[in-house]
Amino acid sequence: MTEERFKLFDFKQEKVRVLHYTWIAFFLTFFVWFNMAPLKTAMVDSFDFLDGKNFKSLLLCNVALTIPARIIVGALVDRYGPRVVFSGIMIITLIPGLLFAFGNSFTQLVISRLLLSSIGAGFVIGIKMTANWFPAKHIGRAEGFYAGWGNFGSAAAAGLIPFIGLTLLQGEMGWRWAMAISSIVTAVYGVIYYFLVRDHPDEKTTVKKEKKKKGPSIMPVSSYAGLVQYIFWTMPLYAALGLLVRNLQRQQVHGKDMFSEQVMYIIFAVLAAFLIYQCIRILRFNLPRLKAGIPEEEKFAFSSVGALNMTYFANFGAELAVVSMLPFFFESTFKISPQIAGLVAGSFAVINLIARPLGGYLSDKMHSRKKTMLMYMLGIAIGFGLMSLISKYGPVVNGEQTLLPMFEGTWWLVVAVIITMFCSLFVQGAEGATFAMIPSIKKEMTGRIAGMAGAYGNVGAVTYLFILSMVDSKTFFVVLACGAAVSFLYCIIALKEPKGAFGEEEVTEKVVPEQYSIIAEK
Repeated sequence: MTEERFKLFDFKQEKVRVLHYTWIAFFLTFFVWFNMAPLKTAMVDSFDFLDGKNFKSLLLCNVALTIPARIIVGALVDRYGPRVVFSGIMIITLIPGLLFAFGNSFTQLVISRLLLSSIGAGFVIGIKMTANWFPAKHIGRAEGFYAGWGNFGSAAAAGLIPFIGLTLLQGEMGWRWAMAISSIVTAVYGVIYYFLVRDHPDEKTTVKKEKKKKGPSIMPVSSYAGLVQYIFWTMPLYAALGLLVRNLQRQQVHGKDMFSEQVMYIIFAVLAAFLIYQCIRILRFNLPRLKAGIPEEEKFAFSSVGALNMTYFANFGAELAVVSMLPFFFESTFKISPQIAGLVAGSFAVINLIARPLGGYLSDKMHSRKKTMLMYMLGIAIGFGLMSLISKYGPVVNGEQTLLPMFEGTWWLVVAVIITMFCSLFVQGAEGATFAMIPSIKKEMTGRIAGMAGAYGNVGAVTYLFILSMVDSKTFFVVLACGAAVSFLYCIIALKEPKGAFGEEEVTEKVVPEQYSIIAEK
């Protein structure tokens, strides 16, 4: 019997069609998610309450609620299947998309952007869909292609949104309609996607069984050490939201704080209560299982989940932050138009087309997913170190540090683009390597593990954008390089090579025993 080959454009195969339909869905969610950064100048000019600092807060809002959204969506995908959840998230986010596009107050922009940030959870859904349709030996390439071409939506937004809003439509309402159109198109495709795909090639899949009864949203662990790590990795998810609240409280709108310190402390208390409640749920679900004893075949290394959280913090978190600030970085540093700056900044995301598939491919072919990950994280540290050399410090104007090109001439802008693409090659490749590894840790928990790792991408983005609000862009690139270096060192210690990661032993999905579901519901 000959080995089945990975045929990316054999549309006679249903799994190939599903892959393409799914990356298009992912592409559109990212196109909507990143439709704001390229229009900074137009937005600031349209509102008397919006300045550079306030806009950075909107960028922070744009990634904040993706943190809980990815955790929630990861559990929903394992329970209800990716088709319904993906279609639903594309349709529902039309509402905040339109509210933001036609908003007229800072509060309305903040709230609608926070709600719209949940569309960033769409990525997790496609990871589960792809894992359902492709075998372990091809999962790296399939996940890499899905993520790479889908992630290209951010590059498309950087190039197309300014063209639509500032060149094609023009006028005071041009940028608003550019955002609105992106949300409408995504919602329409959400309806179409529902009728194009199935959750699984096997109609008797576990997903359908799980639809009939509630499964746990909490991840089962297989050791007390894993339980401690689970609680440890849960805490930063809430801390990142606290950073967002602190940042918003400091924003000045017409000379006044957005809300008082008393309100901020009340929100902190609510976040702390939610964290305690989540920790209690984790303990109530897992302690009875650990006391009863975990079968050997159900055990897995939770340290690997933590390591992948860390890698995604440092690679996808960096990407979200960089894509959010890069258009304005090039515009202000090289004194070019927003349209040209958007195209130049898009060079970071356009590498997704080859980098993520390449990361998944190397993860499949190198026969060591850990070594692949380490190679990429080291490359990220070097790449961002080089990006910090694109600019040099200029004079301080109105209390803000300005940046100038390191060298004069158009040739240096070309070199800067090459450096940006080099860095992006490792950033995007590391993302592909991360999610090539996730399904092999514990396949029946792919959605939940992907949800947590995906959420850490946004924890990274919130953390990095919070830092960006206090430092200049040159220093910011150094911070990103240090984050990647720390992740590299952590992976050496904590990341384990999963068993059966290349299809040597296929892992079959198992329905969580009923007594565990009862414990979770309690």
